[in-house]
Amino acid sequence: MAIEGFDYKGFAQNLAQQALELIPKDFDDNQKNYVANTLLNFSTIAGQALNDDNQMNFNLDQAMMITQIIAEWSFHKSVDLIRSGIPQQYWDPIMQKIAFTIFEVAKNAYHQALPQEQCLQLIEHHVKKTYLDCIAELKDKNLIDEGLMEQAASQSNIDTMMQEQAQAEQQQAQQAQNQEVQQQQGPISPGAPVQAPLGGDAKVFKLATLALLFQKMKQEKVQTILNKFNPDDANSVIKFMGMPDLGDKVDPGITMRCLEEIKTSLPSVHQDLAPSKIVNKIQNVSQYLDKSQLESILRAERVKVKRFVFTALEGEYLEMPPKVANIIATHIEDSV
Repeated sequence: MAIEGFDYKGFAQNLAQQALELIPKDFDDNQKNYVANTLLNFSTIAGQALNDDNQMNFNLDQAMMITQIIAEWSFHKSVDLIRSGIPQQYWDPIMQKIAFTIFEVAKNAYHQALPQEQCLQLIEHHVKKTYLDCIAELKDKNLIDEGLMEQAASQSNIDTMMQEQAQAEQQQAQQAQNQEVQQQQGPISPGAPVQAPLGGDAKVFKLATLALLFQKMKQEKVQTILNKFNPDDANSVIKFMGMPDLGDKVDPGITMRCLEEIKTSLPSVHQDLAPSKIVNKIQNVSQYLDKSQLESILRAERVKVKRFVFTALEGEYLEMPPKVANIIATHIEDSV
């Protein structure tokens, strides 16, 4: 019996359309078409097979998840094959073996109701193994040489995309932070003349400037910074923060000069990127979201991101650069 609400053709088309935006820009038209068509064909075939399956009785979410996993790995491994330098005549047989492997492993894993993280881990393991086995087979048949085999084996588009995504998110966060600081500083005339030294009131102006910034920040972050201050200075900043019209009393030009002077001496607060802290951040989310809600949030994420999150929920840290891991954990927290 067909799965109610499962439009596998439309779903496959949607996945293929999304993939078009992610195909490497340096690919020629033939390569781009290969990636898009491979993803579309395998996700459509998988979707139809799941829809027509009368034995395992998958529900809508399971069918969509398996189809999406096949589409995602079809995308990544077809990109890897193109970048590998392996002749195109060998691409289809390799991709067929990979797609079949994903389909069988995913079906069995979800049918056994294995934890989401374990399902993704199993699939990733078998995808990589099948890919390497296929390349080794070409080498054994003397269809490619050892150098090409090693070059193909080193390809990992999924890791490359994760690194690029992490870098882009860091840049966006930095830009947002810079914009916030500019808004807090107020309008500054580009041609404003340099003013005289601040004199004996310099410290007061600096504390007032900090108070202006702190009024826009989260209280816990402010407290963390103030804990590193001299108690008298901290109390002064707190008093300034309590003044609702503080911004009208401090000249914008003086504020800008104070910011320039104190940015080298302001105590820095470094994020704790210890694996245990990142794992705790993700585990805390489970207090507000059940497994199905979390799976829904992660539906569009990369396989490795999903695997990292579900591993953390089990109290384990999947090896990943701390900054990337912290970005993922923060994204999950912000979704609550």
